[in-house]
Amino acid sequence: MKIAVIGATGMVGSRVTGEAAARGHDVTAVFRREKPTFLPAGVSAVQGDATDRARMSKLFTDADAIVAATRPHPGQEYTVATTITTLLDAAEETRTRILVVGGAGPLRPPGRPDQLVLDNPDYVPQEWRTIAAASVAQLEACRSHPADWIYLSPPTVLEPGRRIGTYRRGETTLLTNEEGASRISAEDLAVAVLDELENPRNEQHFTVAY
Repeated sequence: MKIAVIGATGMVGSRVTGEAAARGHDVTAVFRREKPTFLPAGVSAVQGDATDRARMSKLFTDADAIVAATRPHPGQEYTVATTITTLLDAAEETRTRILVVGGAGPLRPPGRPDQLVLDNPDYVPQEWRTIAAASVAQLEACRSHPADWIYLSPPTVLEPGRRIGTYRRGETTLLTNEEGASRISAEDLAVAVLDELENPRNEQHFTVAY
């Protein structure tokens, strides 16, 4: 499979790139400013701004799937919906499936189907609220777009760690463990991304966690 990873130098994008390459896929790592200092064998690196529709359309022409793993710099969260709309426009033009790695904000807290994780301080402290709200706007942009998209909400804690290779998958309710924690390593989130690309399921919005 030919996979284009947008945001390939980030925490998630770099791990998706590595996981895809390890599985034998043909990967193009798309970076905006700094070229990746290390790439797995066989991975191509190309420069491209996610807000440049013409450039994205050109990169997506030969791709079988796109992974959008972009993340705004602090203070630029308001750009998230515009950026994903540009990527969706390009994906629609080239008729390429796009998997968006978003945020936990649009999920529902366990036992609270009437509430968003965004609005629950037990899961989203005040300092995380801006980026969590941006993920809600991001998913809304996806839902209003005709492109072939799927949205992956990570758990509330996503950080570098160890690749275990296993995880639980859910739909639109935040997954927590027996202690109430909701987490996964970026390495295992990448496993979930590739599992979905290789064996697509029916949900347009799903989540994973340990």
